[in-house]
Amino acid sequence: MKAAFIAGLGLLIAGGAVAQEIRPQEQARLDRFERLAGTALLEAMAQGEASDVAALSGALAGVPQVAFDPSLNGEWKCRTMKLGGAPRLVVYSNFKCRMRLDNTGVIFEKLSGSQRTTGRIEMREGRAVYLGVGYVSSEEPQNYADLDPAFEGNGTITPDVAVFERISDKRARLMFPAPVNESDFDILELTR
Repeated sequence: MKAAFIAGLGLLIAGGAVAQEIRPQEQARLDRFERLAGTALLEAMAQGEASDVAALSGALAGVPQVAFDPSLNGEWKCRTMKLGGAPRLVVYSNFKCRMRLDNTGVIFEKLSGSQRTTGRIEMREGRAVYLGVGYVSSEEPQNYADLDPAFEGNGTITPDVAVFERISDKRARLMFPAPVNESDFDILELTR
């Protein structure tokens, strides 16, 4: 049944299911993903506290598997790791996140903490990409598709873009190149 679900999802995506449109600002951040990740990781590994570097190493361990799988559905623990800026590496405690598969990808929500995000993970050019809206908990988020074309973020609402990798049924990560606030590269580690 699991293989049939994955095959069916792949056919839906390949067969014309329309992914949400990515704005040029987020595409530019995504296009710099590898360069931003490399610089931020080198700085974090060289200057981070030993316990934070160990947590970062754990979050990045493992080979990505098929991105979309029924095992993604449900509640997850998630913790943010901010790389770059000052300090060079900050690892936060766990918060609550949720993922739900639908016919074109995954709906993702970070449900607790002062900084949250909500959006969709869909396949784009061979990789799973998250497009969403980051917001402080006192704000009401809007849909990514409804953002004004020129909107760059205002400190309480931000456009989010990330690469999603599922490592196993119990581990995944979202990696945010050039987030609008505070750091050069963020990793949201997802565990069960």
